[in-house]
Amino acid sequence: MFSLFRCGPSKGILPRFRPRQHYPHLQPHQPAHRAESSVASNHVAKKVSWLSPTILVLGFIPIFTFALGTWQLQRLQWKINLIDELEEKLQRDPILLPKRINVAVIPEFAYRRVVLRGRWDHGHAMLLGPRVRDGGHGYHVITPLIRTDGSTVLVDRGFVGKDLADNHVGNEEGEIEVQGMLRTSHTRNTFTPDNQPAEGKWYWADIDAMTEYAGGEAAGVQPVFIEQIFDGHAGDAASSLSKGIPIGRAATVDVRNAHLSYVITWYSLSAFTATMLGCLVMKRKAQRRVQPMPR
Repeated sequence: MFSLFRCGPSKGILPRFRPRQHYPHLQPHQPAHRAESSVASNHVAKKVSWLSPTILVLGFIPIFTFALGTWQLQRLQWKINLIDELEEKLQRDPILLPKRINVAVIPEFAYRRVVLRGRWDHGHAMLLGPRVRDGGHGYHVITPLIRTDGSTVLVDRGFVGKDLADNHVGNEEGEIEVQGMLRTSHTRNTFTPDNQPAEGKWYWADIDAMTEYAGGEAAGVQPVFIEQIFDGHAGDAASSLSKGIPIGRAATVDVRNAHLSYVITWYSLSAFTATMLGCLVMKRKAQRRVQPMPR
């Protein structure tokens, strides 16, 4: 009977303690509109922005290239007017040059025909080149012409073959008449080497340096450059070349005009990049549409 009044705990009477467990499925249910709004907000945050480096660049290029095309169109019109003006000058009657020539106004008389009388100074002849004519390699012969009034100008007598360049005809004595056209100094490009007057190597027509080589102001040489005109036919040209006689140039305007190709290039690039920009904008617009979430 004393076992009924024991103070110790009994395994059969008191239950064993168990830790509280977490059951997610028993949590209070979150309202449906809250869950949808949360998901929708996360979905909207991932939308693509309109302003991106690609769109900014593609938006700038069409405007820039269109402006370049318009500028080249203006340059094309300017070049056409310039060529027409030079062609008109070339058709005028030849003029006689004064004894003292105003070098500052020579650009205004470029491509004007002139008639000169005098004798060649073969001792200061120069070979300019190499040059090419009808597939043949050679040089242009630059010879000072001592005019009857005592002044001297530089004359590009024309092309001579490479094999006969060192022995080109230089025994023309007495007074001669030369018809040519006034030209300005040639423009040297990046790949043209420096002239070497001491070695007799001339790669481009540096009128001032050639004038000094021919004697300069002390010898009455003026910095005036004239290209001799050849009016003969192909048979005369071939005969002269075989004898080592320089052949002058044709009376034509050789001003380069490539602005039309630049106009086409820039306008085409503007249209192409504008099309790319439109396609990209439409793609971004489609990406920005918020699609309904599945229920």
